[in-house]
Amino acid sequence: MQNGNRSFPRLTTLMLGVALMATVFFAATARAQVKPGDFITMQNAAKVKDLVSPGVYYKVTHGMSMKIIPSQRIDWPPPYKDATEKYSSQVRLTQDHRSVLGFVAGQPFPLIDANDPDVGVKIIWNNVFRPITSDDYDLRFYDCDSRYQAAGKADSMQIIYGQIGHYAGYDLVGRTEVEPLPTDPDFKKTGRLWLFGLYPILAPANWRGLGFIRYRYADPTRGDDTWEWLPDSRRIRRLNESIMSARTGPQAWDPDHYSGFNPKTEWYDYKMIGEKNLLASAHAEHSPELRCNTDGGTSACPEAWEMRHMYVVQAEPRSGFGKAGNVLDSRTLIYMDSEMWFEPYIDTYDRQGQLWTNHIYWLANRDRPVPDARVAIYPFKRSFVVGAVSTDLQAGFATMCYLPGLETPEKECWYINMGAVDRSFFTTDAMVRAAP
Repeated sequence: MQNGNRSFPRLTTLMLGVALMATVFFAATARAQVKPGDFITMQNAAKVKDLVSPGVYYKVTHGMSMKIIPSQRIDWPPPYKDATEKYSSQVRLTQDHRSVLGFVAGQPFPLIDANDPDVGVKIIWNNVFRPITSDDYDLRFYDCDSRYQAAGKADSMQIIYGQIGHYAGYDLVGRTEVEPLPTDPDFKKTGRLWLFGLYPILAPANWRGLGFIRYRYADPTRGDDTWEWLPDSRRIRRLNESIMSARTGPQAWDPDHYSGFNPKTEWYDYKMIGEKNLLASAHAEHSPELRCNTDGGTSACPEAWEMRHMYVVQAEPRSGFGKAGNVLDSRTLIYMDSEMWFEPYIDTYDRQGQLWTNHIYWLANRDRPVPDARVAIYPFKRSFVVGAVSTDLQAGFATMCYLPGLETPEKECWYINMGAVDRSFFTTDAMVRAAP
C-alpha cells in the first residue's frame, strides 16, 4: 500500500506530462491546419508549411496561391476496380523483392500495410499500373511556358514557348477497357510493357518536327529503348537512357517525370517515409488552367487544393545498376495519393542532398476532360491532369504546361482508354511521317 501511494504521484505526474505534450501537439497541429474557404498566398504561406512538400512550399512562398476546398472522394473507373478484385490476390513480388509476378490487370497491391517491409516497392508498382490510364491515352495539342519565377509579379519574361501535337501512350499489359484485353499478344513477342510517344513538336520554331518514342520492358535488367527524330538532319538517333533523367533544352522537364515518377522501376530502392494528410489539387476547377498572376506565370493559380491522404516514398537510384547509377538526383520523395494513385507532387534532391526540383500536377476528377467536350465523354468519372509544372528550385526556373493548351486549336485534349492510338503510332516511321 505504501509503495502504491509513493508511485501514485509519479504516475499522475507522468500522465499530466503526457496530457500536456498531447495538448501542445494538437495545438500545434491545429495551428498548422487549414479549413475550406481559406485562401493561401505568399503572405500566409506558413499555414501550409507542414501540409505540403518542401518544394510545393517553395512555390507558395514565391507566389503560387491555393484555394482550400472540402476533401472529396475519388473512385476508380469501374473496369479497373473489377480487374483489381479479380486478379490482385494472385500478385506477389519476385524473390529479390523488386519486380511483380502474377500481374494481369487492375491494382497489383490494393492492401497497403505500413508495417510491411516491402510497402515502399508495392506502392511504386501500384503507381506503375495505376487507374488514371490503363490501356491508352492521347493528349492532343498542349503547350508549355518556360519562365523564371517572379514572386509577387503578374508576369515574367517568357524564355520559351512550346507546343506539342501528341503526348501518347499504349499499355500492353493490364488493359481493362479497350481490346485486346487484358494483355496485347505483342507482349509475349517483344516483352514491352508500354510504349510512349511525344511528337511532333510544333513550337518553338527551332524544335519544329522534333519527337521521340520510348519503350519500357518487363525484363528488370533491360533498359528502355528510346529514339529521337531530328528534322534538321533528317535522321533518327538512338538516345542513351541516362539522359531520360536530365532536363533537355531550355526547359525544366525531364522525361522520367513527365507523368509523375517514371524511371525504370527496378533500378531504384524504395522506402516508405510515412503516410500523412497533406494538401493536393485533385479536383481542379479550371480547364484550360489559369496562368498564375502572382508568381510570374510559373504555376496554375488560384486553384482548388484539398486535404488528401498520401503515402510518402523515398526512391534512391541503385548505384551502378543500369543508367540509375548516372542520374543526377541523389533521391526523390514521391507523394502518392492513396485514392487516386497518382502523385500530386514530387521533390528531387541533388547529389549534395540539397532540394533541387519540384514537380506539381493539378488534376480534375470528372466524366470529361473539359466541360464542353463532345467526344471525350465517359460513363463514369476519371482523373485528368489539367496542368503540370517542373521547377528548378535552385535556379528559380520553371516550365508550366497547360492541358489543354492556352493557345492550341484542340481543346478536348485528353482521350483516355478510347483506342485513340494503337501500337502503330509508336514507330519511328510514324514519327517521321508526322513531322511538319
